[in-house]
Amino acid sequence: MKSIMNMVMDDIDRKIIDLLSGDARRSLADIGAAVSLSPSSVNERIKKLLADGVIKRFTIDIDPAKLALPVAAFVWIALREGADEAAFRAFAREDRHVSECHHVTGAWSYLLKVQVADLAALERFLATLKESGFLARSETVIALSTVVAPPFRVKDT
Repeated sequence: MKSIMNMVMDDIDRKIIDLLSGDARRSLADIGAAVSLSPSSVNERIKKLLADGVIKRFTIDIDPAKLALPVAAFVWIALREGADEAAFRAFAREDRHVSECHHVTGAWSYLLKVQVADLAALERFLATLKESGFLARSETVIALSTVVAPPFRVKDT
């Protein structure tokens, strides 16, 4: 994959990305009309953005509340000395409540975003995490609302 410094993206590429991030099922003809290109030219640009790794994949945006998982919480994790970090990462990848896992700098090792049904489910998740033997300590913050949510959108600077 090319470095972002080596890639040349113009305003049309940025507009195509913006249109696709709003609706990945948008037709090539519709995108072409918005950027004044033919559908085949739009298709070639999308193929290049995929090949360059700018677009990683096409996916759907699910509302966790519609899946009965309305509570979002962020869990700061400090791994205990000697904890199996690979096993922790596998746990994070496999647990159905973990929607994001970030390896971070500073006093914490990881930041998890979890989606759960209610506070009792959050408590059960935290108990499972504690019983796993990974933790030296943790801190949990519950989101009251979400102001900006994925997918990542390129904003004009």
